[in-house]
Amino acid sequence: MAEEGQVISCHTVESWNQQLQLANASKKLMVVDFTASWCGPCRAIAPLLAEIAKKLPAVIFLKVDVDELQRVAQDWAIEAMPTFIFLKEGNIVDKVVGANKDQLQRKIELHSSELVQKA
Repeated sequence: MAEEGQVISCHTVESWNQQLQLANASKKLMVVDFTASWCGPCRAIAPLLAEIAKKLPAVIFLKVDVDELQRVAQDWAIEAMPTFIFLKEGNIVDKVVGANKDQLQRKIELHSSELVQKA
C-alpha cells in the first residue's frame, strides 16, 4: 500500500500496476511524475513534489523513471520530462508537461479540493 504523505517510486511494472489498482480502488487523486535521472528540471521540481505530498496525504503521489519503466512511459504516451499525469479512478483528469511549479501546484490544489468538496 502506498505510504501517505510521500512520493512512491515505482521500479517495476508490477509495482506500477499494484499502485494503480490501489489508487483506483481508493478513489483518491493520483499524481504520477514521469521523470528521468538525467533530467535537470525533473530533479529541480522533485523537492516541491515531496513537500506537497507531505501536506496532502489524501493524494497519492507516484514517481516513474521513464528509462527504468519504458513500457509504462510508452503506454501513457510520455514524450517529455517531467510530465505529471492526474488520475481519478483510472481516468486522466489533467496533465502538466514541464517543470512549471506554479501550474503544478494549481492543478494539484484544484483536483484535490474537488475530492474534499465531493466527500
